[in-house]
Amino acid sequence: MKKPKAMIFSGYGLNCEGETKYAFELAGAGADIVHINDLVDGRKKLSSYQILAFPGGFAYGDDTGAGNAYAGKLKNHLWEEIVSFVPGNHLIIGICNGCQILVNLGLFPVSSKQYEEREAALLQNDSGRYTVRWTDVKSESSSPWLAGIDTMMLPIAHGEGKFYATDRVLATMREKKMIALRYIHGEICAYQGLPANPTGTLDDIAAITDQTGKILGIMPHPERAIFFTQLPHWPYLKEQYVRRNMPLPKEGPGLKIFQNAVAYFA
Repeated sequence: MKKPKAMIFSGYGLNCEGETKYAFELAGAGADIVHINDLVDGRKKLSSYQILAFPGGFAYGDDTGAGNAYAGKLKNHLWEEIVSFVPGNHLIIGICNGCQILVNLGLFPVSSKQYEEREAALLQNDSGRYTVRWTDVKSESSSPWLAGIDTMMLPIAHGEGKFYATDRVLATMREKKMIALRYIHGEICAYQGLPANPTGTLDDIAAITDQTGKILGIMPHPERAIFFTQLPHWPYLKEQYVRRNMPLPKEGPGLKIFQNAVAYFA
């Protein structure tokens, strides 16, 4: 099988490109980290790739709102290339700051399929603080990114993760199956004694897709949960496996998302 090629955006404060590249490679994809200016200058082309990934970080210091300035640079210089990329047999993922970028770009149109029509936002957490912790999430999507996933544990690290949309838009998103992941009270919340919803996000939304399911915007970080030993309670789980004479898992839950992207092109 020929490996699909993933391009991970970098530059201007994005800082999770290395981990994201490693996750795609571990899942079986080829992956390149590409600075946005190399695309603007034409040294790299979106058309050379099957997967686009916008990783986490703090693009432009989040100074004009998380993901807003980076989305503006993309609109000003690469919008035609992005709009041409979207309808093809491609996948796009935005993780944390990358999700904020995709939302600001308007790549999740609700009332129509007109990309650039922004109908949602990611606001400051109810706590008013940057929040770092693990969460439990449940999949409610048929997106190729989430194939075979029911529930999983993933970490978050953001200050503006509160999804917001009007009641009308939210109802349409539910109808069109655009809500991909919701925070739930599961294994990790019970273990750490934490509430399910970490940010006050509307309707417990942790991730969304466009209407095709091929574009995923996810606030938790799957690239930080690709190994069993990254789980915060792995020593406790290890004892359970040992006592039951069971082999220890090597993979973490987040790796499945990247493996699904590779399997989509199989």
